Amino acid sequence: MIKPRLDLSTIADASDESLMQAITDRRPSALKELYSRYGGRLKSMIGTVVHEEGEADDVLQDIMIQIWREGRKYSPKAGKPLGWIVTLTRRRAIDRVRRRQAYSRAKERYADKLDHTLNGHSAKPGSDEISRNDLKKFLDRHLQRLPAFQRDAVKLAFFKGMSHREIAAATRTPLGTVKTRLELGLQKLTQAIKPIRHKI
Repeated sequence: MIKPRLDLSTIADASDESLMQAITDRRPSALKELYSRYGGRLKSMIGTVVHEEGEADDVLQDIMIQIWREGRKYSPKAGKPLGWIVTLTRRRAIDRVRRRQAYSRAKERYADKLDHTLNGHSAKPGSDEISRNDLKKFLDRHLQRLPAFQRDAVKLAFFKGMSHREIAAATRTPLGTVKTRLELGLQKLTQAIKPIRHKI
């Protein structure tokens, strides 16, 4: 059975279920209406998890994109659309916090290793010390293996001391994207350092 298309003139009066069907039919106006109905409520909920307005905005944007891409996955049999959306939002907010925590841990480990080693305090009695020059070459080599955007973000953060927002402004990149690039780049560098930790 073919479902009738939602009339644009009545979209503001449409049910949530009708909006979800219109989103599945790729009607941007339906997503816009859904956002106007629930965007504020969803952002408040996200804010109770991530505790930072910039990140809350990023998560909300991600949720809207996910609804647009995966609206067809919603089924009325599973309950009201808002319940489905709230579940997606809660999961994505929690994932953002976990990623941020993982990123913070990776950043601290990498910064400690870099600072400790390049300042000449890395030697342990009786251990095979890697020279500062060798370590610099090692790090440079692995930095060059990173995708260009990740490499640039890491260099700006660690070698120029720029904050996330400063990097975003300098590279004209969304703040959330900058954080993701740094997170991924640092995770790869941390993995690269693992085999030589006992020598550092």
